[in-house]
Amino acid sequence: MDTPRHFRSLDSFRSDSGRPVHLAIGMFDGVHIGHRVVIESAIRAAARSGGVAGVLTFWPHPSRLFRPESPVPMILGVRAKFAELDKLRIDFVVQEAFDQEFAATESSQFVSLLKSKIPELASVHTGDNWRFGKGRLGDVKLLESLAREAGVEAEALECLYLDGERVSSTRIRNALQEGRIEEANRLLGYEYESFGVVTEGQRMGRTIGVPTLNLPFDGDLQPKYGVYAARVSSESGGEQLKGVANFGIRPTVNSLEAPLLEVHVLEECPFTYGDRVRVEWARFLRAERKFDSVERLKEQIESDIRTASDFFEEG
Repeated sequence: MDTPRHFRSLDSFRSDSGRPVHLAIGMFDGVHIGHRVVIESAIRAAARSGGVAGVLTFWPHPSRLFRPESPVPMILGVRAKFAELDKLRIDFVVQEAFDQEFAATESSQFVSLLKSKIPELASVHTGDNWRFGKGRLGDVKLLESLAREAGVEAEALECLYLDGERVSSTRIRNALQEGRIEEANRLLGYEYESFGVVTEGQRMGRTIGVPTLNLPFDGDLQPKYGVYAARVSSESGGEQLKGVANFGIRPTVNSLEAPLLEVHVLEECPFTYGDRVRVEWARFLRAERKFDSVERLKEQIESDIRTASDFFEEG
């Protein structure tokens, strides 16, 4: 499958085919299983009409504009978000800047704005709780009315439920921050992932016989500090290597100011300084804690390695 085309704004969007455009709209933070219901709706509409399917998403989150002192932390950074969208059967992604100008768009003008930027627009697809326009005054009922006037179909998809609770980005954030990584992964529909550049560290792991890949963490949302079974691969894809990862501030040895992701690969490791890698977080093994000595830390790491190895054997 070809990689979807990426556009930096609605102004830059160009449809070379002239075919009907079917657009899934939302923040899609996490690109979780609920979001995929919305995106799949656009994909099905495109298949029926012989058109193209795409996603309109936004960056940053509106909270960064309206309450910068306490913005909503994003589950995925831009790079990881696009990586997940690129796996889907869509033709393009438009990422619109959520700035003062866009936020000032009256809800009554939203569909006409989309139609002016995408003349081939044939349908829009959202969640049934989606809000839009200045002051978030637009709801699905208004969207359907505006779409009819513009000759555009509007599809509002019901929220998805799992284990009796609504699938939402908030639920996933809570699970990640509380160490419930397996629940988060079920809600996401894939293993939570982060990207990073391998940097040179203090080589403490190497001195105790457990060399690690050091990956500074720059995401908005910090999962619970602790040890995880993880899979490591090149950012561009390729073979996944089994590993055990520690995410946190290393309280036993040279406590850090900012959290670091340290991954010990359980097989031959091809990565070195400067390589961009992808880490998929599979299972939470234990919380990070301070040990009385480096020797006690080493014993615990050896136990963590055995636990992670057992997990991969089970899988």
